Amino acid sequence: MSAPFKIYKRIGDLRKLSTKEFGSTVLIYADSFIEDAATCIDAVKANSAEDVAIYLLISGTPDLGDIASIIDERTYVVQITDGVGWGEGINALIKLANSPYVFVMDPSTIFTGDAITPTIAKLSEKEFSAVGWRGGLVNIEDEWRSVDDKGVGEVDVLFSYFLGLNKDHALEAGAFNIRAIYYRNADIEFGLKLRQAQGRLWQLDLPLKQERHHGYYDSDPTYREEQSKKNYDRILQRFRGKNEILSPRR
Repeated sequence: MSAPFKIYKRIGDLRKLSTKEFGSTVLIYADSFIEDAATCIDAVKANSAEDVAIYLLISGTPDLGDIASIIDERTYVVQITDGVGWGEGINALIKLANSPYVFVMDPSTIFTGDAITPTIAKLSEKEFSAVGWRGGLVNIEDEWRSVDDKGVGEVDVLFSYFLGLNKDHALEAGAFNIRAIYYRNADIEFGLKLRQAQGRLWQLDLPLKQERHHGYYDSDPTYREEQSKKNYDRILQRFRGKNEILSPRR
């Protein structure tokens, strides 16, 4: 029996998931804890309009459970059996999205209301290339080693718990680094790439909550720390000291 969704061996084989046009597309990557992704997607569908598509990319061959049950006219699933890193996987989904806006989401983030509409409203002002839920300003005094959450307002970086993007601006800035096989700090690197490309980022309060972040707390600690450090080392090497690319301090 054939699977009810598309399965490819490698990410390079991936083809368009839908020919239908949407107002925006939610992008979710999962390499384990597939039930979390299903819960996340159900909450998106319960709190968003029909013109919001949802793309789920499953990396590797984890236990899929009943994930096929989420598929409908706006929800698409694809599996890459050989596995694909976080950055490369998300980039592929951004390119394939049939919408002017895309939303990068972590499966641990849950809608408690409509988070899409206010984010698009801010993006459509055309002042900002990225609008998200959590982020902050690079701590210059700490030699760029940390980010301070300053609440609502213009920021240097936004985190991928929930990150709304102008698709064209994201691609023009080079999107996420394909060397980021693990998610952590890849969003910081992308935010600074966007700033360097003259993009602006805005942090917004949104009706969202975060459940247990299995991708962090339940990943192998050695792997987590090694990959997080690799991602952050690239940030320091490329951007540290380039204070001119940062947003105004506040």
